[in-house]
Amino acid sequence: MFKVGDLAVYPTQGVGVIEEIESREYSGHSQKFYVLRIVDSDMRIMIPVGNVRNVGMRRLIDQKHITNIFDALAEPNDPGKIASWSRRQREYNDKLKTGDLLEVAEVLRDLYQISSGKELSYGEKKVLEQARKLLVTEVALAEGEKEDKVVKRLENIFH
Repeated sequence: MFKVGDLAVYPTQGVGVIEEIESREYSGHSQKFYVLRIVDSDMRIMIPVGNVRNVGMRRLIDQKHITNIFDALAEPNDPGKIASWSRRQREYNDKLKTGDLLEVAEVLRDLYQISSGKELSYGEKKVLEQARKLLVTEVALAEGEKEDKVVKRLENIFH
């Protein structure tokens, strides 16, 4: 359960703040919703309280797990194992939809590694930017750091 003021991660959208918990009535049944305002975009999302697990909404990553994220980013990998971009894109989008920051880190790592050998396509760049934003925002908020400090850590790994 979340309470007003809590930070929560909504897959593919990023970190948000629970602004309120409101009840709405549909077909004679009252249902409670979390109203989540996404930090980066000010988008508001209503999530049925009973549906939180199904949509993958979760708390921020625990600080003690952030080291694992940066270890995964630094791990060499062969992202070329999936030949076509469309198949890689499907796999990357599936990973982003999980909301699991380790999966997001794997997408980011793979795309950075691909970009070191060739120019990324427009679609690849969009996925890389989405993964980068999701990771940077969550890590910065979990550590209480500024985003540019997290970006510098990323740059130290990939450059």
